[in-house]
Amino acid sequence: MTVRPTRFALTNHRFDTAEERDVFRRDRLEPVARFLYEHLDRFGDPIEQIRACLHRASGEGGADGGTVTVAEDDGEIVGVVVTNDTHMAGYVPENLLVYVATHRDRRGQGIGAAVMRRAIDGCEGGIALHVEPDNPAVKLYEKLGFTSKYLEMRLAR
Repeated sequence: MTVRPTRFALTNHRFDTAEERDVFRRDRLEPVARFLYEHLDRFGDPIEQIRACLHRASGEGGADGGTVTVAEDDGEIVGVVVTNDTHMAGYVPENLLVYVATHRDRRGQGIGAAVMRRAIDGCEGGIALHVEPDNPAVKLYEKLGFTSKYLEMRLAR
């Protein structure tokens, strides 16, 4: 396997204006959704759910908002982090980290850590995430300062 040098550009979409939201939805939403669908592996969701999350992150409604952070190498997406605003400051972290993915052929090159740091810097307030205990990214999250505070329980209907 040939190891490519770690060189990539990072863009943090915060959607502060309608123009940024419209450009992202027109030009970037579908490529980012397809990247996530392909590279989340067994931790992924159906592409319709990924698209819905990206619409919410880039949304304009009172319950919407978030960030999409993209790492690219020569125009190819190599990493993505998506957060959604919770709008529950004070009792729940303000941000939910929904998706993190690195191109499967580029893992171990620092892309995941770089895109995570940029995403964290682009968020105001606390950040929560849900992660499977056997997900190898747990080590990265711990290095970045995330801690395990709660046991999650769900009632599925």
